[in-house]
Amino acid sequence: MAFGDSLTAGYGLSESSSYPSLLQNKLTADGLHYEVINAGVSGDTSAGGVRRIDWALEGDVKVVILELGANDILRGQPIREMKSNLGAIIQRCKAKGVMVLLAGMEAPTDTGNDYRRDVHEAFSSVAKENNVALIPFFLEGVAAIDSLNQRDRIHPNEEGTKIVAETVYKSLRPLLESLR
Repeated sequence: MAFGDSLTAGYGLSESSSYPSLLQNKLTADGLHYEVINAGVSGDTSAGGVRRIDWALEGDVKVVILELGANDILRGQPIREMKSNLGAIIQRCKAKGVMVLLAGMEAPTDTGNDYRRDVHEAFSSVAKENNVALIPFFLEGVAAIDSLNQRDRIHPNEEGTKIVAETVYKSLRPLLESLR
């Protein structure tokens, strides 16, 4: 299950161009028989994720790709609250026997050095504290590159989303292999 915000939901893209759909295509092409569920909600924050994780985990969920925090960061929310919320989501997943792949984010350059440093350290800290796999930066190779983003300069376009799907797949595949 891809659990996140507009970056997961595929804001501004067709459903077939969202990263969860592209991830499904990669899994299918490699003979890995999993169904990718897109549980992305545009505008969601880590606090919103805490409120909806329990119902999202209903069913036979094996792995959650947790991509939340970008909206917390854009709104200047306290990093300790975001970390606490991400930890709570991870613990609820683990309580149901679900593996978690945490997607890291970075703060925009206009948020100040201290805040940027705190954001940079937050995701690796949460991953380490909760013993989960980490994608260091979900938008690696895409963020701040105009040709790979929509006009808002926040959401990847179709080409950028292909890179995001590849970034996720590189970290997801070893987790899926460990389930075999």
